[in-house]
Amino acid sequence: MAGDTTTVARPYAEAAFAVAKAEKALDAWSEALDLLAAVAADPDIAARLGNPNVPHEDMQRLLFAIADARLGKAVPQGVQNLVRLLTRNKRLPVLPELARLFDELKQAEQGLRHIVVRSAYALSDDDEAALAASLKTHFGADVELTIEADPSLIGGVEIRADDLVIDGSVRGRLQQLSNELQF
Repeated sequence: MAGDTTTVARPYAEAAFAVAKAEKALDAWSEALDLLAAVAADPDIAARLGNPNVPHEDMQRLLFAIADARLGKAVPQGVQNLVRLLTRNKRLPVLPELARLFDELKQAEQGLRHIVVRSAYALSDDDEAALAASLKTHFGADVELTIEADPSLIGGVEIRADDLVIDGSVRGRLQQLSNELQF
């Protein structure tokens, strides 16, 4: 399900990012989208966003009212237009994922890549620093690592940066071997 949400949200996030960048308003868009996403992620609001019996226009007005109150000003016009488009296409539930993807694009634009590293064992500070330096060279950008321990990998690491997955785990190699041996 999360993959489906990402697939739906990605084109909207990329288009929103292109507009925000052209307007030189990345920070304003990011702030507004993050706030709208937080409101949309609230369990009560999320349940209503996904309910086909609740008019989406009512939810759109509610999102704008809450966001305007918290921002102390109106949500930027471009963000309002994006939310109206999401409403028209019955895609308001993807707002939190859209905001997350927008922030990833913004970080990449600023030369920062967020990378998740899953390791079968805890990494030492030296290993983490060496891995960060290697990934910085590989991606040509500063990196922010999130390290997760996952003993099910058996050994090695799995690296995820956006849509790129580098699986250097023993479990991944065993799975690959198993796939190759099947006729």
